[in-house]
Amino acid sequence: MTNDQKDPLFILIKSLSKSEKRQFKVYVGRLGVNTDSKFLALFNHLDKSDTLDEDLVVSKGIVTKQQLSNLKAHLYKQILISLRLSPLHQNIRSQIREQFDFASILYHKGLYKQSLKILEKAKVLAKENEEHNIAYEIVEFEKVIETQYITRSINSRADELTVEAKMLSMKNVLTSRLSNLSLQLYGLMLKSGYVRNDKEHHVITNYFQSKLPKYEWGMLGFREKLWLYKAHLWYGFIVQDFLSCYKYSKKWVDLFYEHPKMRIQNPVFFLRGNHYLLESLYLIKDKAQLKLTLSEFEKTVAEESFPKDDNIDVLSFQFIYNNKLNVHFLEGTFDEGEYLVEEILEGISNYKNRLDDHHIMVLYYKIGCLYFGMANHRKCIEYLTKIINNKSLKMREDLMCFSRVLSLVAHYEAGMDYHLESQLKETYRFLIKMDDLHEVQKEMIKFLKNLGDIFPHQIKDEFRKLHKTLKQYEDHPYEKRAFLYLDILSWLESNIEGRPVADIIKEKSKKQVR
Repeated sequence: MTNDQKDPLFILIKSLSKSEKRQFKVYVGRLGVNTDSKFLALFNHLDKSDTLDEDLVVSKGIVTKQQLSNLKAHLYKQILISLRLSPLHQNIRSQIREQFDFASILYHKGLYKQSLKILEKAKVLAKENEEHNIAYEIVEFEKVIETQYITRSINSRADELTVEAKMLSMKNVLTSRLSNLSLQLYGLMLKSGYVRNDKEHHVITNYFQSKLPKYEWGMLGFREKLWLYKAHLWYGFIVQDFLSCYKYSKKWVDLFYEHPKMRIQNPVFFLRGNHYLLESLYLIKDKAQLKLTLSEFEKTVAEESFPKDDNIDVLSFQFIYNNKLNVHFLEGTFDEGEYLVEEILEGISNYKNRLDDHHIMVLYYKIGCLYFGMANHRKCIEYLTKIINNKSLKMREDLMCFSRVLSLVAHYEAGMDYHLESQLKETYRFLIKMDDLHEVQKEMIKFLKNLGDIFPHQIKDEFRKLHKTLKQYEDHPYEKRAFLYLDILSWLESNIEGRPVADIIKEKSKKQVR
């Protein structure tokens, strides 16, 4: 028996649509000799199976145990070739690459003129769509051919190609440096979250400024601007400058509206840009713009002209439901958002082979927060436990930390405080180990730890003291992130006033005018 959830071949076959399966069989059957081939028999068997049982494959006589590994590799390759030939998986990039391959074949046959003609058309298409990497490859190939195909214009042609190669090389170097910086900042964000003190702020700022390449604005094309905005966005997130995050995510999205064809060619970047714009609006608490932008985003993704594939389906699911939950968090309409839970769990089940643990845990945390807002603390604990018990989660340590803190609060609210002392110690040890113990967390743990020594008639006074202590951190540059994960102040106010936390948040929401 093999772990079918990790076997690449099994996962690939299960991801195929009906039309893709049909096309694969047509592709295999293009030659009569393939219709009874072993790899087709293996395909048909796995297509009908709910699990991958290699012993069963062998016992059915499809293939011997010694041959199975090679047959699986061969079938995997044949499926990819079939998918590559499908019109659904054709895009500008693959079209240019195909023309490049045709030109290479003609070159090796000695048909230089024909090869150059195809390369010129491919190069124009590449430049129009800002595919500068392959455009550079084309120019380099043209230079090789020009040295063997003598024309009267060889002198001017050499100059043209040299200038062209230099310009494309400069663009590619700039794009590479900007994309490297963006990726490195994104990695830091996932690993460590936000900066926690002046020292970290200073380090990340120096790092960002030293790595940001010099450029002239007029030299920047679509891709250079896109990576530039991405780099600024991640820097803004790390240093908790959420207005800057809004500014650069808005520039990112606007860039796609200025170049509509890029939405079709780079739909994933368009989706991500909208997600970060929506997240930024949530962080600056602009609920009106958040709802409007989310509505426009959903309409765009649903348009017939917008690309459709498995990857886009998964990302659309993540981004739309994350931000639908955020709307309810801002408005305090937790009960109204409960219907989303079933839809999210269904989506997680449908996309389980394509969603990584990190994104699933983020959704679980948000579901936990939703139930906390509904005062359904046992359900809240249920989803937070999924995160706390996830031993494979290596990213977003901050998510792990706040899950534990919120779990403590939920246990207290649910009256499940019989193991609170041991949980407090375990959470404290975890936060120390993660080097993520902030003042807000310290005060929360100290408060919960002392609850056992407080008489019932004193509890409201203790809530007021904690509220006063934490209020000073609400706008603190390095402590305010605690309030992004859990609206602790509203929870305290609900206990002080004896009202549901949802009502407190609704009242605050009505007063917020941006």
